[in-house]
Amino acid sequence: MPVLNRIAAFAEEMKGWRRHLHAHPELEFDCHNTAAFIVARLREMGVDEIHEGIAKTGVVAIINGQGAGPTIGLRADMDALAIQEMTGVDYASTVPGKMHACGHDGHVTMALGAAKYLAETRNFAGKVAILFQPAEEEGGGGGVMVQEGVMDRFDIARIFGIHNAPNIPLGHFQTTPGPLMASVDTAWVTVTGKGGHGATPHDCVDPVVAVVAMVQAVQTIIPRNVYALDEAVISVTQIHAGTASNIIPEVATFCATIRSFRPEVRDLLKRRVHEIVAGHAAAFNVGAEVDYDWGYPATVNTPEEADFAAAVAAEISGEAAVNARAPREMGSEDFSYMLEARPGAYLFMGIGPGAGLHHAGYDFNDEAAPVGASFFARLVERAQPLG
Repeated sequence: MPVLNRIAAFAEEMKGWRRHLHAHPELEFDCHNTAAFIVARLREMGVDEIHEGIAKTGVVAIINGQGAGPTIGLRADMDALAIQEMTGVDYASTVPGKMHACGHDGHVTMALGAAKYLAETRNFAGKVAILFQPAEEEGGGGGVMVQEGVMDRFDIARIFGIHNAPNIPLGHFQTTPGPLMASVDTAWVTVTGKGGHGATPHDCVDPVVAVVAMVQAVQTIIPRNVYALDEAVISVTQIHAGTASNIIPEVATFCATIRSFRPEVRDLLKRRVHEIVAGHAAAFNVGAEVDYDWGYPATVNTPEEADFAAAVAAEISGEAAVNARAPREMGSEDFSYMLEARPGAYLFMGIGPGAGLHHAGYDFNDEAAPVGASFFARLVERAQPLG
């Protein structure tokens, strides 16, 4: 696996960065110490510009190449998750109830490794903007950075990102042109009836039976309203009602996660959820409210950038280790907002066997960081060559 020689030379330093970040996780937009650590490393590297406080704690580093040219963007998310770590490693989280269970500590390390190499070599034209983004897991920090104008402010022409992938062989890459990851929306439904004694249901208006009927009907949307070749998912993940065995409650609620790829399908799913809830509310004589959270859009790679990124990945790991037409998946990612604003691509990079993402036993594989840094560095050099 041809990791760039210079990056291989400071792989142990990268491991130290990653393990420090792993031990000190922060959530959502409150990545103050993480951002300070990143800024300190960037200053040591001698990058040309450091811009702080974007999307509260986001950081953008600018590295100038040699001569005129466009600006290419590289993105790394830096927030952790509200999970109690169970890895048992000696660099485990020092913050109770928080851990880097999705590998964003590794993503930051890969971007810092690329920054160190690019600041030393400058073997490219134009500029590189490295975006360290908070609040990917919750809050849509990528969207906030776009709203705050990072693409125009730094004149970013194209944007690229990587996510680590456990249980895919180390250094293997996967991506695809077009939709790669789904949009994600959430429906919170509150049904209000008339509570009372379980022995006298005729004196009550039971919200429980209404919720049960709504949940069953919502599950018919995909097979009966969505074209069979348009992938979509509705999963009801919560139902809450009642406090005792002999009481019909006043209120019952349920929650569903709703995912798709095409905007037309996304609109259809929202409309049908509202229609089903309203219709069943009328049929069961209950009140019903839908709080529909319009979440992250689908992550859609532009074909030219996806193919280009796959070719660079093949240069790093070999053609046999790159799947440039990988199946898309129903997970979501707020890098989608950046891809709505600029052409670009997102890739998955294997880190070898281990616990899955968002698991209390997950840990990023430090051997993967030099591979990801090499990919980012070579991507810049190939996208914006000298001469």
